[in-house]
Amino acid sequence: MSGLKPHQRLFTALDTTEVDGAVALAGQLKGAANGVKLGGVKLGKEFFTANGPQGVARVSAVGLPVFLDLKFYDIPNTVAAAVRAALPLKPFMLNVHASGGAAMMKAAAEAAAQAGPERPLMLAVTVLTSMDAGDLSQTGVEGPVIDHVRRLAALAKDCGLDGVVCSAREAETLRKDLGPHFKLATPGIRPAWAALSGGGGQKRVMTPSQALAAGADYLVVGRPITASDNPAEAAARIVAELGRFA
Repeated sequence: MSGLKPHQRLFTALDTTEVDGAVALAGQLKGAANGVKLGGVKLGKEFFTANGPQGVARVSAVGLPVFLDLKFYDIPNTVAAAVRAALPLKPFMLNVHASGGAAMMKAAAEAAAQAGPERPLMLAVTVLTSMDAGDLSQTGVEGPVIDHVRRLAALAKDCGLDGVVCSAREAETLRKDLGPHFKLATPGIRPAWAALSGGGGQKRVMTPSQALAAGADYLVVGRPITASDNPAEAAARIVAELGRFA
Protein backbone atom coordinates (compact mmCIF):
# COMPACT_ATOMS: atom_id res chain seq x y z
CA MET A 1 0.00 0.00 0.00
CA SER A 2 1.07 3.58 -0.57
CA GLY A 3 2.93 5.52 2.10
CA LEU A 4 0.28 8.22 2.42
CA LYS A 5 -0.07 10.06 5.70
CA PRO A 6 -3.43 9.64 7.45
CA HIS A 7 -4.66 13.14 6.60
CA GLN A 8 -3.78 12.68 2.91
CA ARG A 9 -6.22 9.79 2.70
CA LEU A 10 -9.36 11.67 3.76
CA PHE A 11 -11.54 13.53 1.26
CA THR A 12 -14.66 15.25 2.55
CA ALA A 13 -17.61 15.17 0.14
CA LEU A 14 -19.02 18.67 -0.22
CA ASP A 15 -22.39 17.59 -1.58
CA THR A 16 -24.02 20.98 -1.85
CA THR A 17 -25.08 23.54 -4.43
CA GLU A 18 -23.95 26.45 -2.24
CA VAL A 19 -20.56 27.71 -3.30
CA ASP A 20 -20.14 30.06 -0.33
CA GLY A 21 -20.94 27.23 2.06
CA ALA A 22 -18.53 24.90 0.30
CA VAL A 23 -15.76 27.50 0.45
CA ALA A 24 -16.43 28.13 4.14
CA LEU A 25 -16.41 24.42 4.98
CA ALA A 26 -13.24 23.85 2.97
CA GLY A 27 -11.68 26.69 4.94
CA GLN A 28 -12.57 24.99 8.21
CA LEU A 29 -11.11 21.73 6.99
CA LYS A 30 -7.91 23.36 5.81
CA GLY A 31 -7.27 24.53 9.34
CA ALA A 32 -6.35 22.16 12.09
CA ALA A 33 -8.39 20.62 14.88
CA ASN A 34 -6.09 19.70 17.75
CA GLY A 35 -3.14 20.09 15.40
CA VAL A 36 -4.42 17.48 12.91
CA LYS A 37 -4.30 18.19 9.17
CA LEU A 38 -7.53 17.33 7.43
CA GLY A 39 -6.98 16.15 3.85
CA GLY A 40 -8.90 17.23 0.75
CA VAL A 41 -12.43 17.75 -0.55
CA LYS A 42 -14.63 16.09 -3.16
CA LEU A 43 -16.83 18.12 -5.49
CA GLY A 44 -19.42 16.25 -7.51
CA LYS A 45 -22.13 16.75 -10.10
CA GLU A 46 -24.52 18.53 -7.75
CA PHE A 47 -21.96 21.24 -7.02
CA PHE A 48 -20.60 21.41 -10.56
CA THR A 49 -24.04 21.68 -12.17
CA ALA A 50 -24.93 24.60 -9.90
CA ASN A 51 -21.62 26.44 -9.99
CA GLY A 52 -19.52 25.24 -12.91
CA PRO A 53 -15.76 25.64 -13.25
CA GLN A 54 -15.90 29.00 -11.48
CA GLY A 55 -17.27 27.35 -8.35
CA VAL A 56 -14.61 24.66 -8.45
CA ALA A 57 -11.95 27.35 -8.82
CA ARG A 58 -13.26 29.15 -5.74
CA VAL A 59 -13.06 26.01 -3.62
CA SER A 60 -9.65 25.11 -5.06
CA ALA A 61 -8.38 28.54 -4.09
CA VAL A 62 -8.77 27.53 -0.43
CA GLY A 63 -5.71 25.37 -0.98
CA LEU A 64 -6.93 21.81 -0.41
CA PRO A 65 -6.55 18.95 -2.92
CA VAL A 66 -9.78 18.56 -4.91
CA PHE A 67 -11.27 15.28 -6.11
CA LEU A 68 -13.43 16.37 -9.05
CA ASP A 69 -16.03 13.61 -9.06
CA LEU A 70 -17.81 14.12 -12.40
CA LYS A 71 -17.85 10.49 -13.56
CA PHE A 72 -17.51 11.18 -17.27
CA TYR A 73 -19.24 8.58 -19.46
CA ASP A 74 -19.60 9.24 -23.19
CA ILE A 75 -17.93 8.48 -26.51
CA PRO A 76 -14.11 8.61 -26.33
CA ASN A 77 -13.70 11.96 -28.10
CA THR A 78 -16.22 13.66 -25.84
CA VAL A 79 -14.69 12.27 -22.65
CA ALA A 80 -11.18 13.25 -23.78
CA ALA A 81 -12.42 16.77 -24.47
CA ALA A 82 -14.10 16.93 -21.06
CA VAL A 83 -10.90 15.81 -19.32
CA ARG A 84 -8.89 18.43 -21.19
CA ALA A 85 -11.47 21.07 -20.22
CA ALA A 86 -11.04 20.11 -16.55
CA LEU A 87 -7.24 20.28 -16.54
CA PRO A 88 -7.00 24.08 -15.99
CA LEU A 89 -8.81 23.54 -12.67
CA LYS A 90 -5.86 21.37 -11.56
CA PRO A 91 -7.87 18.71 -9.72
CA PHE A 92 -5.92 16.21 -7.66
CA MET A 93 -8.20 13.40 -8.87
CA LEU A 94 -10.67 13.13 -11.74
CA ASN A 95 -12.84 10.18 -12.74
CA VAL A 96 -14.73 8.43 -15.52
CA HIS A 97 -17.05 5.42 -15.57
CA ALA A 98 -15.22 2.16 -16.30
CA SER A 99 -18.39 0.93 -18.01
CA GLY A 100 -17.62 3.37 -20.82
CA GLY A 101 -15.13 0.83 -22.11
CA ALA A 102 -11.49 0.57 -23.05
CA ALA A 103 -11.38 3.15 -25.84
CA MET A 104 -13.02 5.75 -23.63
CA MET A 105 -10.70 5.12 -20.68
CA LYS A 106 -7.60 5.19 -22.88
CA ALA A 107 -8.76 8.50 -24.36
CA ALA A 108 -9.24 9.90 -20.85
CA ALA A 109 -5.77 8.77 -19.74
CA GLU A 110 -4.15 10.27 -22.83
CA ALA A 111 -5.99 13.56 -22.35
CA ALA A 112 -4.94 13.79 -18.70
CA ALA A 113 -1.33 13.13 -19.65
CA GLN A 114 -1.32 16.41 -21.56
CA ALA A 115 -1.04 18.20 -18.21
CA GLY A 116 2.39 16.65 -17.69
CA PRO A 117 3.70 16.38 -14.12
CA GLU A 118 0.66 18.29 -12.82
CA ARG A 119 -1.85 15.86 -14.30
CA PRO A 120 -4.60 14.56 -12.02
CA LEU A 121 -4.85 11.00 -10.90
CA MET A 122 -7.32 9.38 -13.31
CA LEU A 123 -9.71 6.96 -11.67
CA ALA A 124 -12.51 4.79 -13.06
CA VAL A 125 -15.76 4.20 -11.21
CA THR A 126 -16.50 0.47 -11.01
CA VAL A 127 -19.90 -0.18 -9.39
CA LEU A 128 -21.67 2.59 -7.50
CA THR A 129 -21.90 2.00 -3.75
CA SER A 130 -25.67 2.46 -4.03
CA MET A 131 -25.91 -0.78 -6.05
CA ASP A 132 -26.00 -4.40 -5.01
CA ALA A 133 -26.30 -7.63 -7.00
CA GLY A 134 -30.04 -7.13 -7.50
CA ASP A 135 -29.51 -3.67 -8.95
CA LEU A 136 -26.81 -4.96 -11.30
CA SER A 137 -29.07 -7.78 -12.44
CA GLN A 138 -31.67 -5.23 -13.52
CA THR A 139 -29.06 -3.75 -15.86
CA GLY A 140 -28.22 -7.14 -17.39
CA VAL A 141 -25.10 -7.86 -15.30
CA GLU A 142 -25.49 -11.19 -13.51
CA GLY A 143 -23.39 -12.64 -10.71
CA PRO A 144 -21.76 -11.27 -7.57
CA VAL A 145 -20.87 -7.56 -7.46
CA ILE A 146 -17.23 -8.36 -6.78
CA ASP A 147 -16.88 -10.23 -10.07
CA HIS A 148 -18.03 -7.22 -12.08
CA VAL A 149 -15.86 -4.86 -10.03
CA ARG A 150 -12.81 -7.04 -10.68
CA ARG A 151 -13.45 -7.06 -14.43
CA LEU A 152 -13.85 -3.29 -14.62
CA ALA A 153 -10.86 -2.57 -12.37
CA ALA A 154 -8.55 -4.83 -14.38
CA LEU A 155 -9.72 -3.15 -17.58
CA ALA A 156 -9.06 0.30 -16.09
CA LYS A 157 -5.51 -0.69 -15.18
CA ASP A 158 -4.91 -2.12 -18.64
CA CYS A 159 -6.09 1.20 -20.12
CA GLY A 160 -3.49 3.19 -18.20
CA LEU A 161 -5.66 4.67 -15.47
CA ASP A 162 -4.17 5.23 -12.02
CA GLY A 163 -6.88 3.49 -10.05
CA VAL A 164 -10.57 3.00 -9.42
CA VAL A 165 -13.42 4.14 -7.25
CA CYS A 166 -14.88 1.12 -5.48
CA SER A 167 -16.59 0.07 -2.29
CA ALA A 168 -14.19 -0.66 0.54
CA ARG A 169 -15.73 -4.12 0.57
CA GLU A 170 -13.97 -4.83 -2.72
CA ALA A 171 -10.69 -3.13 -1.79
CA GLU A 172 -8.94 -6.18 -0.35
CA THR A 173 -9.61 -8.26 -3.45
CA LEU A 174 -8.56 -5.48 -5.83
CA ARG A 175 -5.39 -4.84 -3.86
CA LYS A 176 -4.43 -8.49 -4.27
CA ASP A 177 -5.41 -8.49 -7.95
CA LEU A 178 -3.81 -5.24 -9.04
CA GLY A 179 -0.84 -4.66 -6.77
CA PRO A 180 0.30 -2.03 -4.27
CA HIS A 181 0.53 0.97 -6.60
CA PHE A 182 -2.95 0.92 -8.14
CA LYS A 183 -5.01 3.58 -6.35
CA LEU A 184 -8.27 2.68 -4.62
CA ALA A 185 -10.67 5.46 -3.63
CA THR A 186 -13.57 4.32 -1.48
CA PRO A 187 -16.82 6.20 -0.85
CA GLY A 188 -19.45 4.74 1.47
CA ILE A 189 -17.27 5.28 4.55
CA ARG A 190 -19.12 5.53 7.86
CA PRO A 191 -17.27 5.84 11.18
CA ALA A 192 -18.60 3.55 13.93
CA TRP A 193 -19.75 6.63 15.85
CA ALA A 194 -21.83 7.93 12.91
CA ALA A 195 -25.38 6.75 12.28
CA LEU A 196 -25.77 4.57 9.20
CA SER A 197 -29.22 5.97 8.50
CA GLY A 198 -29.60 8.79 6.02
CA GLY A 199 -26.46 7.77 4.19
CA GLY A 200 -27.48 8.95 0.76
CA GLY A 201 -28.56 5.53 -0.52
CA GLN A 202 -25.21 3.81 -0.16
CA LYS A 203 -25.47 0.08 0.55
CA ARG A 204 -21.89 -1.22 0.62
CA VAL A 205 -20.25 0.66 3.50
CA MET A 206 -17.31 0.27 5.92
CA THR A 207 -15.69 2.17 8.77
CA PRO A 208 -12.47 4.15 8.08
CA SER A 209 -10.24 1.65 9.87
CA GLN A 210 -11.86 -1.27 8.06
CA ALA A 211 -11.35 0.43 4.71
CA LEU A 212 -7.71 1.16 5.50
CA ALA A 213 -7.11 -2.44 6.58
CA ALA A 214 -8.74 -3.64 3.36
CA GLY A 215 -6.25 -1.68 1.25
CA ALA A 216 -7.98 1.61 0.42
CA ASP A 217 -5.78 4.59 -0.42
CA TYR A 218 -8.35 7.39 -0.29
CA LEU A 219 -11.51 7.52 1.79
CA VAL A 220 -14.45 9.72 0.85
CA VAL A 221 -16.62 10.77 3.79
CA GLY A 222 -19.65 13.03 3.57
CA ARG A 223 -22.40 13.45 6.16
CA PRO A 224 -20.43 12.25 9.23
CA ILE A 225 -18.29 15.34 8.67
CA THR A 226 -20.49 17.85 6.86
CA ALA A 227 -23.56 17.29 9.07
CA SER A 228 -21.51 17.51 12.25
CA ASP A 229 -21.81 20.47 14.59
CA ASN A 230 -18.03 20.78 14.24
CA PRO A 231 -16.87 19.42 10.86
CA ALA A 232 -13.19 20.04 11.56
CA GLU A 233 -13.32 18.02 14.76
CA ALA A 234 -15.24 15.21 13.04
CA ALA A 235 -12.63 15.06 10.28
CA ALA A 236 -9.84 15.13 12.83
CA ARG A 237 -11.47 12.22 14.63
CA ILE A 238 -11.42 10.18 11.43
CA VAL A 239 -7.81 11.11 10.70
CA ALA A 240 -6.87 10.06 14.24
CA GLU A 241 -8.59 6.70 13.68
CA LEU A 242 -6.62 6.21 10.48
CA GLY A 243 -3.42 7.08 12.31
CA ARG A 244 -4.03 4.39 14.89
CA PHE A 245 -4.55 1.74 12.23
CA ALA A 246 -1.89 2.89 9.74
